[in-house]
Amino acid sequence: MPTLLWFRRDLRCHDHPALLEAARPDGAVLACYVLDPRLEASAGARRLQYLYRALRELSENLDGNLLVTRGCPQERIPALARAVGAASVHISQDCSPFGRRRDETVQAALGETDLCATGSAYLVSPGRITKSDGTPYQVFTPFFRAWRRQGWRAPADSGPGSARWIAPVQIPAGIGDQVEIPSTTMDLTFGVGESAARLQWREFVEEGLAGYPARRDRPDLDATSRMSAHLKFGTIHPRTMAVDLDSGNDAYLRELAFRDFYAAVLHHWPDSAWQNWNHDFDAIEVDDDKSARRAFEAWKAGRTGFPIVDAGMRQLSATGFLHNRVRMIVASFLVKDLHLPWQWGARWFLEQLIDGDMANNQHGWQWAAGCGTDAAPYFRVFNPDLQGAKFDPDGAYIRRWVPELADVADVHKLGSDRPLSYPEPIADHAEERLEALRRYRRLG
Repeated sequence: MPTLLWFRRDLRCHDHPALLEAARPDGAVLACYVLDPRLEASAGARRLQYLYRALRELSENLDGNLLVTRGCPQERIPALARAVGAASVHISQDCSPFGRRRDETVQAALGETDLCATGSAYLVSPGRITKSDGTPYQVFTPFFRAWRRQGWRAPADSGPGSARWIAPVQIPAGIGDQVEIPSTTMDLTFGVGESAARLQWREFVEEGLAGYPARRDRPDLDATSRMSAHLKFGTIHPRTMAVDLDSGNDAYLRELAFRDFYAAVLHHWPDSAWQNWNHDFDAIEVDDDKSARRAFEAWKAGRTGFPIVDAGMRQLSATGFLHNRVRMIVASFLVKDLHLPWQWGARWFLEQLIDGDMANNQHGWQWAAGCGTDAAPYFRVFNPDLQGAKFDPDGAYIRRWVPELADVADVHKLGSDRPLSYPEPIADHAEERLEALRRYRRLG
């Protein structure tokens, strides 16, 4: 009997377990994607650009056999399933709070037709790794050890030819409600789609992986894989990447493990998407008055007067990407120098980042704010000038994104040579560090 394959965060054909399951034993498969207005409204412009281009490539890889429709999934998926007489609807598991609620609603609307989840976007699906007493891990290091012992399957042997595809033109127009994939005009700083993801990974393995541990914290160097957006949209599965990693590549493997860890944390504590995972921090004093709003706008615009912070925020605004070390620096500055709610920064990142991922983003911010699992100790307050000098020693990164400082001799120690076009610091770091420590100590 026919089946329906509903693509979501798995916009690829290779290493796709749900595709293989949908095609068993040899039934015809209708491939579809639902443009959910709720997700389109919450995604930033560059993230939508990536999505639309990835959908276009996926459709090409399927020889045009991808039906793209727009609407509420609980309405569109049952309608398509009925149109082809689908025995089942197949998906990759979505472990986010939104995804779980959506899928429960779709299953209820499908009635007796099963919504079958096979595989997930992770090396080890959230919820599978627990302590011996069945409770979830709250600290990364023991999770990492258990995660490595658990292991993961080899990549699934799937591809565009793994199924007999049902042509979308066979679905009556009034039922399929097929729409054109929106056009894209915005430039992105890297290729998009499955082919680009696989090529980018191969190039990194050959040219960058060996130097990754020593160079990964340097935003002035092209030393990271930049695979996060591809993982976000599932144009590559981390299993495809893990086969190229051995025991000597622990630094990179830990990054994939952190991705799984934060997904597991969000799975077990879904409220931590927007609330403090550690509720002891609910009582911390934050600023949210008009002055705080002005400081927040200066932070977003890269006009704080702290070069490494401004460079990062301008890179984010211009490209939709931000180096991980700089993410930590700008996050620390927002919550500990400006005393603003971490949720403000997290929301801005989700609007701007191409790789904006709920689990990684929210728990990365809570790490910086000290209120999450494995949080940075509250007394660790990044000094932005020292961070800049350590990780951008020649100032190349800063000069690239803050051109006002192009001719300054030492961008990490601005004095009388601070250009008139570049703002004075909006905060005194030494004073605000003491203020942050005072607020954190009051929680005790």
